[in-house]
Amino acid sequence: MTFLIHVEFVVYHNPHIFLNCAITNLVISYSVCVQDYSIFKQRSLFPHSALQKQGFIERRRNMASLNMEDLCSYINTRISTIKKTLQLRNIDQEPSLKSVLCKIGHEMSLLNELLNRMEIEVQHQEKLKNTLKEIQESAERDYNEVLHLCENIPPHLPKTNQSCTTGLFGKSEEQSNSTEPERAKKSVKEPKFIKEAPIITAEEFENVPAYMRGRLTYDQINGVIEDMNRAVISKYKILHQPVKSMNSAARSLYNRFLEEETKDTKGEFFIVEADIKEFTQLKVDKRFYSILNILRHCQRVREVRGSRLVRYVIC
Repeated sequence: MTFLIHVEFVVYHNPHIFLNCAITNLVISYSVCVQDYSIFKQRSLFPHSALQKQGFIERRRNMASLNMEDLCSYINTRISTIKKTLQLRNIDQEPSLKSVLCKIGHEMSLLNELLNRMEIEVQHQEKLKNTLKEIQESAERDYNEVLHLCENIPPHLPKTNQSCTTGLFGKSEEQSNSTEPERAKKSVKEPKFIKEAPIITAEEFENVPAYMRGRLTYDQINGVIEDMNRAVISKYKILHQPVKSMNSAARSLYNRFLEEETKDTKGEFFIVEADIKEFTQLKVDKRFYSILNILRHCQRVREVRGSRLVRYVIC
């Protein structure tokens, strides 16, 4: 092994020396064969008969020829490898190939970066796949629970009257045509929409800052919202009534409501402190204003100030 390394080093720097070393190696191999022959002869291991002697010599010649062929093949392989190495070593010395090598190196770095990004994207897609699989399993469980509930409805719950439904659809065309003019004559006014503030959820209540919440409870905050909604409904029921059907008290409130409206409250639903006192039993005190801060924080109401009046607009 040490001899081969030494030969490779010599060939890399001077190929002519390598040929001399190869010839020396052949001479050494031949001398080893001669020495083996003398040892066998001294120990009387050489065959006695002429046929055995001739066969022994043929075997030794075949072994020597095989060793020579292997050595020549090895030498030729190493020479071709060394030539390729020398050619590759001299590539960067040629100006025409320097730009090509730089371009290849740049493309390799870009390719490496692209592979890293692909690996990250593959990991992300695997996580997303696992998440979607969990969502699918959860949806399947919910679907099975819904099917179970549909198939096991308690008997004490009210059921739809199928006979009435079939009776409605089973009417003849003559009856339906006769009832249509009657329905057209009846002018049934649908109640107008009145916006209400939704109650605070438990999650929103937990997210309210502690300094703003203080000792207020979840029920106290939602109680104020219900009272404010009651005041809004009472106010806008009066506004939606015909003026001719109002009594003096309702007409007085109606006129006040109109005076309190501004261009900023046009199309909005709002109340003032007077409405809260008029339609509810809620006390407008320090706790009420603390709850109003929470309602503004949770975007249930907003304030519109003007004409020395604070208007609480439902969001």
